[in-house]
Amino acid sequence: MKVSIVTVCYNSAETIENTLISVLSQSYTNIEYIIVDGQSTDATLEIIGRYKSRLSKVISEPDNGIYDAINKGILLASGELVGVLNSDDFYVNSTVIEEVVNELRRQNADCVYGDLQYVDRQDTNIVKRNWVSGKYEHGLFFKGWMPPHPTFFIKNDCYKKYGLFNLKLKSAADYELMLRMLHLHQIKAAYLPKVLVKMRVGGKSNISLMNRIKANREDKLAWDINGIKPKFYTLLMKPLSKLGQFFS
Repeated sequence: MKVSIVTVCYNSAETIENTLISVLSQSYTNIEYIIVDGQSTDATLEIIGRYKSRLSKVISEPDNGIYDAINKGILLASGELVGVLNSDDFYVNSTVIEEVVNELRRQNADCVYGDLQYVDRQDTNIVKRNWVSGKYEHGLFFKGWMPPHPTFFIKNDCYKKYGLFNLKLKSAADYELMLRMLHLHQIKAAYLPKVLVKMRVGGKSNISLMNRIKANREDKLAWDINGIKPKFYTLLMKPLSKLGQFFS
């Protein structure tokens, strides 16, 4: 099974090499690694160039935001399974992809997800939050549940059947996509109960209270787009459910 990994970046010289190495050091050998750069003006492209011989595809051009860039990468992907790893993130060890593929096959699933750790931007050994996903059951989205998108690997066929990231959304397009795939279309999900990805703190939707309010509005739009009515408590439960990540 070929696995396509898409990394999107823009002026990511501080972290991109860590991301690249985490993918290129994987024990699983059949990986197609695609880099979509938003025409960086710092040293990002220079760093990527050092590894170009080991990369499958590299494009650098203006885009309409991170999800537009991800869509470009998915459209270039020829693998049966697709994962997205942003330039602030990295796999925790060299066996992540191997374990993901094994779990997908074992459960005959359409997608696999796992757990994630938020880590300090400078010292990635310092864990700020633990996102323990838990096993998915239909209806959990009503309770504010979602898996961490950087750990989410999905069959390319699902993108072809049910669509890519919705560019009407700026910060909740990953939430909408997983809501659509898991809840609306009920693709079969497999949970790998271990940390797969470390993410440096400072995510777009978590930077400030105002951004969190905007993100909450987008969460509502994610349901509206799919013609699903959330419970009266759903949109409140989504941010509240993250509180436990600080104490786990």
